[in-house]
Amino acid sequence: MRWPSTGARKWLTAVLCLAVVAVLGLGVAVAVDPGAAAGSTPGGGLDPVASGPLVDAAPQPVVSITPDTATPLNPTEPIVVKVEHGTAQSVGVTDSKSGDTVDGTLSPDGTSWTSTGDLAYGRTYAVSVATLDGSGAPGHQDGTVRTVSPKAEAYPSFIPPPSAASVGVGQPVVVRFDHPVTDHAAAEKQLSVTSSPKQTGGWYWLSDTEVHYRPQQYWQPGTTLTVKANLFGADLGNGTYGSTDRTETVHVHDAWVAKADGATEQMQLFDNGQLVKTMNISLGAPGFPSHTGPHVISDKQPSITMDSCTYGVCQGQPGYYKEKVDLDLRISNDGEFVHSAPWSVGQQGNSNVSHGCVNLAPADAQWFFDHFDIGDVVEITNSGGPSLPIYDTYGDWELSWAQWQKGSAL
Repeated sequence: MRWPSTGARKWLTAVLCLAVVAVLGLGVAVAVDPGAAAGSTPGGGLDPVASGPLVDAAPQPVVSITPDTATPLNPTEPIVVKVEHGTAQSVGVTDSKSGDTVDGTLSPDGTSWTSTGDLAYGRTYAVSVATLDGSGAPGHQDGTVRTVSPKAEAYPSFIPPPSAASVGVGQPVVVRFDHPVTDHAAAEKQLSVTSSPKQTGGWYWLSDTEVHYRPQQYWQPGTTLTVKANLFGADLGNGTYGSTDRTETVHVHDAWVAKADGATEQMQLFDNGQLVKTMNISLGAPGFPSHTGPHVISDKQPSITMDSCTYGVCQGQPGYYKEKVDLDLRISNDGEFVHSAPWSVGQQGNSNVSHGCVNLAPADAQWFFDHFDIGDVVEITNSGGPSLPIYDTYGDWELSWAQWQKGSAL
């Protein structure tokens, strides 16, 4: 028997291999070298392209951090880390300046983490995320978050101060800022006064650094006020942010109201609406008339030195004085007090001779000093003077309720 030629044998071998593969159903793709089949390439043979099914590698976790590095974060908002195509095994956030870590909570499924700890202004936080892909292979990704950097931080001071045991029914709540606040509405949204029992009240802006809150009428005796300034993180305009959050509780004592009448030269004293005493007085002389309207006591001193030069009448000028005066309760920043005036007892009850103060006999001044305190009210009528300006310490009650409401930014 004669064997086929070499080229024929190669061609027959290829055909038989394809037949075997087809019968066995192995699904293996085999390429035949046409040159070898034709005998053009000596030593040529089979070139397998694939020997089995391909297995895709597990997708890598994708970590996103909110906000991104280009967007400063308000420190009142949380840092949020999310993971797709995998999970977070742990998340660490560290203040790059102080080295302090920031607390946070990882979701049960490991796909998100949210900070719960306090953040600060002008800081960079390093974010470190340990990940696992779908196959359980570990990985690691880092990022950073920056917080806003204010040009200035406005601190809110409270009046009455937290040290005040109680105040009178005329005391407004005052918030004073150590930096100007140009966005009054933004600040006012973060301020609140809650009264118990509930009473209607509102804010009035005297300037960019001072805002007052008063009720429609005098506070009810026994009222408790809760004052809140949630200003940290608040954009107050022109790059100024609130520096902190503050809360204060204020108690209102009995309603002590004095009614000083320049026509009768007498002052009636009321405790919770009941007349308890009447005193002879002397108000401001025609050249120095006392302001009219409700005044609120803002300070109380056993004695002070009064100097007329503080309001422009200095030594050598007519009407100049500088002397020690006892039992002083300030009722305006324009130099008006209720105080002891032994030198004018003869005029008290019949003529106005003071420089704008309410003059009392020493015994009456002592009684007044013992019973009246910060926040109590002195209402002056028929003095011949102008109304107390709203900006003069606590001229808040000179405005009607409708006028007062116009002072709110909201």
